[in-house]
Amino acid sequence: MRPLRVTVAFFFAPILAFAGQATSARAALSESRYSRAHSLGDNYSFDPRDGWQSVNVTNLEYKYRRNTSNGDRSHSISDKKSTAHPKSGLGTTISNVVKGVFQGLKGFGKPEPVTITWYTGHDLENPSCWANGKWAPTDESFACALTMEGWTTRPKCFKFLELCKTSKKCVFVRVVDTCAGCAAGSKHVDLTKAAFGQLANFDEGILTVQLRAATEPEGWYEKLWGPKVDDKD
Repeated sequence: MRPLRVTVAFFFAPILAFAGQATSARAALSESRYSRAHSLGDNYSFDPRDGWQSVNVTNLEYKYRRNTSNGDRSHSISDKKSTAHPKSGLGTTISNVVKGVFQGLKGFGKPEPVTITWYTGHDLENPSCWANGKWAPTDESFACALTMEGWTTRPKCFKFLELCKTSKKCVFVRVVDTCAGCAAGSKHVDLTKAAFGQLANFDEGILTVQLRAATEPEGWYEKLWGPKVDDKD
């Protein structure tokens, strides 16, 4: 009977290997729904009744240095403008992803105009939404920082937002930080490089895009958005 056991083992080994590859492929496909720009369709119309708002987008490459005495950021403009694109490392591009996206993340809410830029480097460290330094975004995260003072209706920490340059180029980001260096009272959203890079080249000037609030996704990818939190956290 030993030859039979060996034959059975060899028979099932390729099946198990294939199943493992299929699981990995499904996981990569699922994550790419959130780390790549998605489309709303050819005939989609940005209607304020659906929560859309006009947004000015720039690539001023603001730099922040956190003040260790109060945890805030100071604001300045870098000497050089980067035109390099971030490394993706987040899965492969897929077609027709909007169906998968809207099974979890979905835009909604009241529109309001905001300005958008992008940040990188040390500016990513110690996001204010976590008091204990539990997590920090990277250039490949899909996260943002919002004006710290004067934007009374700004989305709260850990909320999701949807940004669209066109109906065929949209991304979702999570609020993880505040921007003390952004002008007080301004409605300013600072994006990580991966999120901004899905909407436009870094060497583009001022853009006009659409923004609205979004629901939480069904699946969760900590490297994109950071750890989940309880309502009482």
